[in-house]
Amino acid sequence: MNYELIDSYPFYVEPFHVDFTGRIFLGVLGNHLLNAAGDHSQRRGWGIGALNETRHTWVLSRLSIEMMEMPRQYEHCEVRTWVESVMKLFTNRNFSILNAEGKPLGYARSVWAMIDLETRKPCDLLTLYDGDILNYVVPEEEGFCPIEGHSRFRFREPQLVRTIDTYYSDVDINGHINSIKYIEHILDLFPRQRFEQQSIRRFEIAYKAESYLGDKLSFYEQIIDDNETDIEVRKNESDVVCQAKVCWR
Repeated sequence: MNYELIDSYPFYVEPFHVDFTGRIFLGVLGNHLLNAAGDHSQRRGWGIGALNETRHTWVLSRLSIEMMEMPRQYEHCEVRTWVESVMKLFTNRNFSILNAEGKPLGYARSVWAMIDLETRKPCDLLTLYDGDILNYVVPEEEGFCPIEGHSRFRFREPQLVRTIDTYYSDVDINGHINSIKYIEHILDLFPRQRFEQQSIRRFEIAYKAESYLGDKLSFYEQIIDDNETDIEVRKNESDVVCQAKVCWR
């Protein structure tokens, strides 16, 4: 492992961060992943604080999490993260989640874009700051992330299952609905019995557009089979905000 390019971030599973099965909420785990990504970028001069000075920011485009086992209450765990590749408009960042003994509990893949805060349009990562981000790419042989890449979503006739309002606690520092809040709202669609009988094997989400305080979010469900459900989220009954896939073990 290249410790100059791959960082490790410890976390402790607090009692108020677990569900009724005693395992960490997926949304809380997602926050640990995003915090690790932010810290990793910050240490290399690509953090939100530095970028905001030049009117740029990171935007999460896709996130796929695949878990063999969810961390339990009171466990000491860690997230490792690294940059897998950089393209003109997107960068791929990977994660591994390990327990205190170093056993892998799961992995995650993510895709990020850099946008101009004034125009809200993507920036060319290969030329921004003279392409400095390329210095932090981990060679393929050193960055190990065994899970599959992101899926393509195909919604044919999804069924509306819920519509909710958005409130103060849904909004993040960028002024739009927090990316992790979508995960929480999507998992709230499933009954308690589902979580009692099964665990989430893989969760994918693709972010398509921003939504804001006061928007109504409508959730459309498409059941693929007994262990997979796809969800499409629309704001104000029209624009697609994000699409997700929940796969159960």
